[in-house]
Amino acid sequence: MGRWWVVLLRGLAAIAFGIIALAWPHVTFAVLILLFGLYALTHGVFSLVAAITSSGRGGNRGLLVVEGIIGVFAGIVTLRSPSTTAMVLIFCVWVWAVATGILRIAEAIRLRKQVPGEVWLALSGVITVAFGLLVMLRPVIGALGLAWIIAGYALLLGLFEIMLGCELRAVRRSHMLGSA
Repeated sequence: MGRWWVVLLRGLAAIAFGIIALAWPHVTFAVLILLFGLYALTHGVFSLVAAITSSGRGGNRGLLVVEGIIGVFAGIVTLRSPSTTAMVLIFCVWVWAVATGILRIAEAIRLRKQVPGEVWLALSGVITVAFGLLVMLRPVIGALGLAWIIAGYALLLGLFEIMLGCELRAVRRSHMLGSA
């Protein structure tokens, strides 16, 4: 419960990424992939920080650690290989999205009795898996289409993360007030 601010930061980062993708939809594919790499890396780092600073049991932190490692790995691979073919980078985005989405859904199920707002975590997992499947099933939609899909996904994910962060903060405040 003490990690509400990390969840909030992840949400703000996603919304910033979505706004950038909306503001510059005609950017080249390479720039779009670079932005994704930066976002995946940032998201992974925030997930690792949340796992480290979490006061929950080890099993609950384990999913966040895996999510963080996948994000950092996807970010590094994407940023280190800007000249890689588009299909390899789309595959990297797909793997990151599906793995992260499944982990979020699993975490929401595990935490459903411990954390209010688990619905936001589950919804963020569902849209992340849907985003990954859409990217993999439609890899040739073009840079503009991909920019709109990424922007929409990032904005929804950011909204869900912010809602979850606010609920976690409210729970933390009520526990602090209840113990005083």
